[in-house]
Amino acid sequence: MKTLSVSTVLSRALLILGAFSLSACPALAEEPPAKIDFAHQIVPILRKHCTACHSAGKAEGGFSINDRESFLDDGMALPGDVDGSYFLELIESDDADMQMPPKDRPRVSAEEIALLKRWVTVDMPWEAGFTFGEKFYEPPLLPRRPELAAATGGRENPIDRIIDAYLAENEVARPEPIGDAQFLRRISLDLIGLPPTIEELEAFLADKSPDKREKAIDALLARDIDYADHWLSFWNDLLRNDYDGTGFITGGRSQITGWLYDSLRVNKPYDQFTRELIAPPTAESRGFIDGIKWRGEVSAGQTTAIQFSQNVSQSLLGINMKCASCHNSFVDQWKLADAYGLAAVYADKPLELHRCDKPTGEIAKAAWLFPELGNIDPDASQPERLKQLAALMTAPDNGRFTRTIVNRIWQRLMGRGVVHPLDSMQSRPWNEDLLDYLAVYLADEKYDLKQVMRLIATSQAYQSQTEVIADDSNDGGYVYRGPQAKRMTAEQFVDAVWRMSGAAPTVTDAKVNRLDTDQREQSSVELVAKWIWGDSANGGAIPPSGETIALVRQFDLAQAPESAVAAITCDNEFQLFVNRKEVAASTEWTELKSVSLTPYLKKGANELVVIAKNAGAGANPAGLYFQAKIDLKGGEAVTIATDENWGWTTAPKKDVITRQPLAEWAAGQKPATIVPALAVWTNSVGEPAKLALTGETPMVRAALMKGDFLMRALGRPNRDQVVSSRPDELTTLEAISLANGPEFDAALARGAKQLLARDWANSRELVDHVYLSLLSRHATDQEQTLLAEAIGEKPDPQSVQDMLWTVLMLPEFMIIR
Repeated sequence: MKTLSVSTVLSRALLILGAFSLSACPALAEEPPAKIDFAHQIVPILRKHCTACHSAGKAEGGFSINDRESFLDDGMALPGDVDGSYFLELIESDDADMQMPPKDRPRVSAEEIALLKRWVTVDMPWEAGFTFGEKFYEPPLLPRRPELAAATGGRENPIDRIIDAYLAENEVARPEPIGDAQFLRRISLDLIGLPPTIEELEAFLADKSPDKREKAIDALLARDIDYADHWLSFWNDLLRNDYDGTGFITGGRSQITGWLYDSLRVNKPYDQFTRELIAPPTAESRGFIDGIKWRGEVSAGQTTAIQFSQNVSQSLLGINMKCASCHNSFVDQWKLADAYGLAAVYADKPLELHRCDKPTGEIAKAAWLFPELGNIDPDASQPERLKQLAALMTAPDNGRFTRTIVNRIWQRLMGRGVVHPLDSMQSRPWNEDLLDYLAVYLADEKYDLKQVMRLIATSQAYQSQTEVIADDSNDGGYVYRGPQAKRMTAEQFVDAVWRMSGAAPTVTDAKVNRLDTDQREQSSVELVAKWIWGDSANGGAIPPSGETIALVRQFDLAQAPESAVAAITCDNEFQLFVNRKEVAASTEWTELKSVSLTPYLKKGANELVVIAKNAGAGANPAGLYFQAKIDLKGGEAVTIATDENWGWTTAPKKDVITRQPLAEWAAGQKPATIVPALAVWTNSVGEPAKLALTGETPMVRAALMKGDFLMRALGRPNRDQVVSSRPDELTTLEAISLANGPEFDAALARGAKQLLARDWANSRELVDHVYLSLLSRHATDQEQTLLAEAIGEKPDPQSVQDMLWTVLMLPEFMIIR
């Protein structure tokens, strides 16, 4: 692997930062200054010193701070300009006639002034929907079915009817439609997380049927495994589920991965999904409400009961209850008693209220946030209280529940929520009819989330050109002009690289069942393989460290194979040879590999040789597991598995295996020994082996793997907290990781090697293939010429690797438009 110089890495990073931007005017990104917590750092200062004269119905001197717009309208503040913000000059003034607050009131402290200056420096962020006025916007609770405007221009989709009326009212032109190639790339990435293959793209472009886009949407939604693989990341973020990290080592946290994946794969109705989260029928879905049991002393806001209150309200209702878990919220109507009332639903013992981490002496009473829909019996048992809460959460009259999830789906597909931010559902939506229609549509469709996705995806609104928003800081002024560009998630980026390069892992960290419905119904595979080794394992003996043996099997096939696939693993490592050709190897004894044998087997006599090696510092158990399913052209199925019919002998050199028949060097072979299967061995086979032998093993996806350095650099979060959306901007750390990250570099090196193994008419054809694979379009003549010249008439692996890096760094690849 080539090591790049520091200057090369930094220049590459700057190139990425300059190109990769969702704004209309890309600029080099710098590490952001320390964040300002508006609710906890700024609101208390303004409330303490300013609201008495400049909020609600008062605007002394013509100046109001009711909301951000009012604050800026009078020119008292200039976001990003401390010297030009007049209110800061007044606060710091020593002139008794000018200073603010007036001289008869306490001055603003130096620490408070420093915070206000930092706030101005970072463009004065303001909590969406927050006001110092007399009343917050109060969103409706009950569902509402809006009356649809008449369709115009044949645009019958209810979403288009609502949005067309909105655009007309706001005098905004309809965005132009996108072409077929852009549509297929966008919808494939949005619904299953992968760009279309070249074959899928060519077939779609050749299809002349008028409903081909609807058929493509339906086909993608029907790909159960791809759908579950992709949307698993969304739900892992939102339900703070992961495979390692805080709490897993100590046993203070448990996964819900298997339940979650199966729920996505079968498209479980969202109301049922939610009830099983809140009132788990089995331990498989309980990890969400149990949260993280932190080690040692924790604050009142970190207890599992308060986590329950915060997580349930944020994930399922779009309510940020963290402020109210400490004190009455500064930014909305939720009180300390509300947060603790919801926490008491979960608590298994009396729960004392704490204000700012200090006990109040008051015991919380289990209660639901919207008592007009019903309430919780505080005297019921904990399991019964949870069932009551689950029923109230999913009650047909709880419009907040359906509005929250459809808003999240809209944001995932369209780039921005109808309510923004996603966890501020008390904020006014930019189109109440749209949000309400989507919510009642979900209920009408029996809580089928795929149907909501289909409704959005089939709309002309979704299939329109994206608008790139340059400045979205003032939420109150937002006007919809079309979908917004979206940054690829870490998982989408990595999956595209893995598929292109063949560098995907072979075994998932997430222990899930990836057999789709058809495979489950058709599968008749019975696992019959046994674990075997040589004589050193006879009588239960433990093989020595470093022992290397050859395990061999000869068999005849009556016909050539139509297809043949094998599942193989070995403690500790193996090399597999089929008819004198090496076809697979692994040093990861916990991973089961799926290997295609079709190109190597033949009619008549066949030979299998596995060079198996034990490792470790001393004697330890060793074993080989192998099973192949061979479908012959005549219709017969043959199973070859490790058993007493295998033999073993001392391992020869590789060139002996590849040059000489098995009979010449293994004439003295002995019967293999059947060894007892360790639990750690059997855990690595089972469903993975059945999947491998049932049909083609789907590529392992990034969502199923623990987050590595590359994925974390690309924005995958540590899931210790609920994450409803990921950052849009690329940081310097991410740019450097993309410039010379070892995982990324290794994947590109493997991709370059695979591409060069194919026959290309010329370099231009290779360049065009890469563009079609990654960008879903042909390279232009200029692109083909430039990159073909760069890699030369006879490309080498390094030049192709550099070409792949160049294409992958294009904003066109990394941003979904």
